[in-house]
Amino acid sequence: MTVLEKVRAVEERTKEIDKLLCDPAVAADVKTSAALMKELKSLTPVAAKYREYRQYADSAAAAEEMLAETGGDPALKEELFAEAEEGKAKMERCLEELKILLLPKDGRDDKSVIVEIRAGAGGEESALFAAVLFRMYAMYAERRGWKAEVVNANPTTLGGYKEISFMVNGEGAFSRFKFESGVHRVQRVPVTESSGRIQTSTATVAVLPEAEEVDVRLDPADLQIDTFRSSGAGGQHINKTESAIRITHVPTGIVVECQDERSQYKNKDKAMKVLRARLLERETEKQAAEIAGTRRLQVGTGDRSERIRTYNYAQNRVTDHRIGLTLYHLDSILNGDLDELIDALIMEDTADRLRGE
Repeated sequence: MTVLEKVRAVEERTKEIDKLLCDPAVAADVKTSAALMKELKSLTPVAAKYREYRQYADSAAAAEEMLAETGGDPALKEELFAEAEEGKAKMERCLEELKILLLPKDGRDDKSVIVEIRAGAGGEESALFAAVLFRMYAMYAERRGWKAEVVNANPTTLGGYKEISFMVNGEGAFSRFKFESGVHRVQRVPVTESSGRIQTSTATVAVLPEAEEVDVRLDPADLQIDTFRSSGAGGQHINKTESAIRITHVPTGIVVECQDERSQYKNKDKAMKVLRARLLERETEKQAAEIAGTRRLQVGTGDRSERIRTYNYAQNRVTDHRIGLTLYHLDSILNGDLDELIDALIMEDTADRLRGE
């Protein structure tokens, strides 16, 4: 099926959905109407772009028809020829955009995410770098209008994190954060270094799409749930009550802890969300690895062994090794200005998929 055949089918489907939504019986069925509205929302950009394509096609065809009927006026012929060529060029651009719009969507893109950052090589400096990454992502989430909530943290005395996990709640969060999975490397003079030597440290980032209950069924018999007193800062209340939750999924051995909230119920709810996300990751890991095996970006595989990015403080430089992109405004990037990096990764991923890689 050609691109135009596909978009014509999309246009027909949008018309069909419009008629269905006007049916009182369908409108009364909340579940069905919601599903149709969601489908219509996903198809509308394709239908709109196809209407734009047809406008340019009609304009080019009209100019060519007039050109064929024009007598000997050279200026008018030149004008009509230029109009026809411009219409054709715009048609080609629309076709390329339609190819991108027709690419299969990642069904997880609209989901909220759970991000886990762990200190790697470099001792205390890597823990401090993990804190820098957490701050960067939290500020990025704020820029996008999303909410970041800490699930669990293991802080160090100097203000770093041996590990920290947090949720980013917002539609489309996974579509942006999924490119962050992997090993992040920092090159800078640590605050713990008195001689002024540059040290290289690493931290590992894992990004998991939030899993709904319908995505992962949990048997209560498979769960071992323990409560304990929260550690770290938080005042007397947090140290006196057993509000922290530890959930062990016995069949897989996955352990999740949450102690950020004072409410045991809220901690359990967050821990269950993380557990579902990790179990869903296990289920989809093999398939995702196969898909990404021939692609350079390792998108969404949760691959934690690949060095994906280097942050060099001395040169105010960030380099993403997957696409060879280097930017010289590290300071703004660490303050959450990640869109230029992520947009470039999305463009490269789209190009890879268009090539069928």
